[in-house]
Amino acid sequence: MKSLDEKICEKIRMTESKIDEVDGKIAELLEERLRLSREEAVLKNREGLQVPDLVRVRTKTEELVARGCDETAHYRKLCYMAINELTFDYQKKAVLPESEMYTKVKTALKDSTKSFPEKAVVACQGVQGAYQQKACDKLFSMPKIMYMKNFNGVFAAVDKGLCEYGVLPLENSTAGSVNSVYDLLSKYKCHIVRSVRLKIDHSLLAKKGTKLEDIREIFSHEQAILQCEDYLKNFNKVKVTVCSNTAEAAELVAESERTDVAALAAYECAQLYGLECIEESVQDNGNNYTRFICISKELEIYPGANKTSLMFTAAHKPGALYNILARFYALDINIQKIESRTIPNRDFIYRFYFDIEADVYSEKFADLMNQIEELSKDMCYLGSYVEI
Repeated sequence: MKSLDEKICEKIRMTESKIDEVDGKIAELLEERLRLSREEAVLKNREGLQVPDLVRVRTKTEELVARGCDETAHYRKLCYMAINELTFDYQKKAVLPESEMYTKVKTALKDSTKSFPEKAVVACQGVQGAYQQKACDKLFSMPKIMYMKNFNGVFAAVDKGLCEYGVLPLENSTAGSVNSVYDLLSKYKCHIVRSVRLKIDHSLLAKKGTKLEDIREIFSHEQAILQCEDYLKNFNKVKVTVCSNTAEAAELVAESERTDVAALAAYECAQLYGLECIEESVQDNGNNYTRFICISKELEIYPGANKTSLMFTAAHKPGALYNILARFYALDINIQKIESRTIPNRDFIYRFYFDIEADVYSEKFADLMNQIEELSKDMCYLGSYVEI
């Protein structure tokens, strides 16, 4: 006589066998459904009918939810929604003409040079010694840098054709996103052509002879201050003042008549502005990186581009964001990052920024570009590029 454990194991094997049989049927039925849906799409498109028929989809969803036991109603709904997203994608391939956006992408691929330029006039925020300069030097071998007072100035310079490119910080591994840059991406019609990750090390700089205990005020950019938050807790009676740039903070300290001030800035700023490094690498996290983007007015796409940035709005209602995410899932495209921002004067409407992984020469990228305008009424393609 079999032991109790052996009986349970046999029941498990039998159940798994039945599941395998059902899975096989599901695969066959899905194949048939996709084939019929494609045939339906071609016929409807020929007659000028809507593809997909959203009214019919909603009616069928309600029927499926009402059918069967209440315990599985939610799962039936989710399953049917997922199948529909896969079907929509399959139908679109059959009937969608090449979109205006994908035509622009192909033109950019054709017209852009085969390699990223070594020389260019580039706008950066701040003054000499800024981290944007370091990022710029990593992107270009021989850049001619125009220093602007703020991030808006960088975008405006690119938009007006005063320079070819602009370099800006987008996010930091410790302090998070640079929200003002995300907002400016929605204001200006610029494109991202490359990005770079830069290791950020902050040093405490002061005039020669200044001691740690002498310091009464520290200047730096708000992101640097956030990245050194724990370190700054050691200065209980010290005022922390925000500047528009870390290098500008170092310049301010150098030009000040005071001897009780210091700046959080790059170590290189000490030599540039005749300062002394009191303490080096004072950021809270040793693994502190900032991602910088390089923008241009015209769309440029260079070989090897495998990262794409998009921007769109979604209503504050159930399923609004899901409907967009489901399409990426159906296309088998990995979303690397999602950033959301509120839109001024538009209650409960959010702007989303996506970074996705997709080779620009791949079929799924072409499918995405051909469907992009249907994902959201104001979907905006920011560019495809390489991150170094």
